[in-house]
Amino acid sequence: MRDQLSIFCFGLGMSLLLVANPGWCETPSKSAQDLDLSPEVIKKSPVLQRWRREVPNVLEEIQNDPSFRTLVRLGYSGEEGGGIIFGVEDVFIGRSGLTVSAEYESAFNGKHESYGGNLYYYLRPLGSYVNFAPLVGYQNLRTNDYSTNGVNVGIKLLLVLSRSGAADISVTQSWVSPGSEEEVGLTTAAIGYAITRNLRLSTGFKQQTSRQYQDSSVGVVLEWMP
Repeated sequence: MRDQLSIFCFGLGMSLLLVANPGWCETPSKSAQDLDLSPEVIKKSPVLQRWRREVPNVLEEIQNDPSFRTLVRLGYSGEEGGGIIFGVEDVFIGRSGLTVSAEYESAFNGKHESYGGNLYYYLRPLGSYVNFAPLVGYQNLRTNDYSTNGVNVGIKLLLVLSRSGAADISVTQSWVSPGSEEEVGLTTAAIGYAITRNLRLSTGFKQQTSRQYQDSSVGVVLEWMP
């Protein structure tokens, strides 16, 4: 109990010092060897062991460690007759802010089908709680009333309510074949929240708007975070 209290007090003290003077994150300080802590305490603390090797730049890590995670998605679309949704979202390409997403959606009655993939570029550091990402990709849409396929361009807004995929809200607006007679606007909004360490539930709304028709649907998706 005494060892755990020592670790807690040490961590709290370091957090207060970093808040008071963030610049200390960028310069080395005393190693764990210089602290008045028993070897047993250091052995039981991965944080102290890490700081013993090298004092990390905490502010830089907070900014660049992604606040959201890659998702593998499988769910149900509530369109007329119901349907299936399958896809992957935000597969990271290094640490550059680039991610790739792809999705397939089909109604059980065959009246609707869509599939495509997009490349996103997040404009703010990946650790931000609010982020924006222009997107470009390909989309194929087919319904009983219209069909189109081609370039998909737009922008995504991501609001992270809790880091590491625990909870977030996303809104995306894009246009398929923009400027053509077959142009279709796509609007999606989703709320995701974790139910376990690696599983989330997401509820979402999607609207497709062509020059003559407008379709909308809601869905419930189970998301696995690798």
